Amino acid sequence: MRLLISFAALFLSIILLQLSSGGVGPLDVLSGTQLGFTNQQIGLLGSAHFVGFFLGCWGAPRLLGTVGHSRAFAAFTAAGAIGLLSHMMVLDPYAWALMRVASGFCVAGCYTVVEAWLQAKVTNETRGRTMGAYRVVDTSGSLAAQMIIGVLAPASYVSYNLLAILCCAALIPLVLTRLPQPETPEKGRLRPKLAIDRSPLAVAAVVVAALSSASFRMVGPIYGQEVGLTAGQIAWFLSAFVLGGALAQFPVGWLADKFDRRWVLIWLSAASMLSCAVTVMSAGMGTQAIFLAATFFGLTTFPIYSVAASHAHDFASSSERVELSAALMFWFAVGAIFAPYIASVLIEGFGPAALFTMISVGHGVLVLFGLTRMRARPTATKRTPYVYAPRTSFTIGRLMRRSRERDAP
Repeated sequence: MRLLISFAALFLSIILLQLSSGGVGPLDVLSGTQLGFTNQQIGLLGSAHFVGFFLGCWGAPRLLGTVGHSRAFAAFTAAGAIGLLSHMMVLDPYAWALMRVASGFCVAGCYTVVEAWLQAKVTNETRGRTMGAYRVVDTSGSLAAQMIIGVLAPASYVSYNLLAILCCAALIPLVLTRLPQPETPEKGRLRPKLAIDRSPLAVAAVVVAALSSASFRMVGPIYGQEVGLTAGQIAWFLSAFVLGGALAQFPVGWLADKFDRRWVLIWLSAASMLSCAVTVMSAGMGTQAIFLAATFFGLTTFPIYSVAASHAHDFASSSERVELSAALMFWFAVGAIFAPYIASVLIEGFGPAALFTMISVGHGVLVLFGLTRMRARPTATKRTPYVYAPRTSFTIGRLMRRSRERDAP
């Protein structure tokens, strides 16, 4: 308990950062629509966020090694605040895309700092409890971030200023903490091919997970507007997705530890295709049906990344775990960069249902590929425990390493 209290400043910074960064995506959609941006231009904003996220994951460890944790965190939050404050100064979608690169860079960099700090302070005895608290904080912040969109007026200086204030406020707990700064973490190598070598199915699954999550979070508000949801209802729509994903972690984790994880992935993807169909059909059945469908969509799609990561780690050695986690994050980021723009193009040409048609096709391909891979090699003889894997930074693998080896059969 004393350890968790000592991390209160870091956790508070994460919550404030989540409120800021999680609110800007849907706010950009609503603002862009009001300002006359096309769906393709709005989708580009979501893709730009993940370009910045990727750059932040890549560059943050180097900046940490140069200036230290607190100064690096200050630099990242400054980049995020600048991106937010600049929105209403230049009303151009391509300028906004550059601002969203800054926001994505901020998110990845700040998570890298916090996770490197946690990694340096936890021990093997406290790692599990600390990670549990960290997951609760991260999920709670994400839920609250989706709800904040209901009270922010689109295309308003005040709305973007409030998000910028939250971003700056994230600085205060971390820079004022009395915890001594940890030593600079060693730089890990990024080896994307390692994930392919260990499990091609896991790589395909994390790309499809990105297709589902990134397109829904960044383009889902367009779908919500097209089916007649208000700004407040869109907030509930997005929150229902996150809540469904949180509720799925325990039962899916139990299934992934008990049965062949490839079958779990296949059935999750099959259920995801069903949830896409249910979501589209719910459009004319009232807001409660739409919210329930979004929860079902989160239940089926959100856990896929964690199951895929656990499956990949079944074939990895202890020394490869950190680099494998980073490699899987790389492939998720690649999928997340392209998914929002492609989804927006499809919505522009074929209507709102095209978003879930695209996601459904991706899961259909994953089902077929999973069945093919089951014929290619037998399941792993030694399996790691299922672990909920946040998609936050390349550094997360260092925190998750011991959790994956704990109680392994």
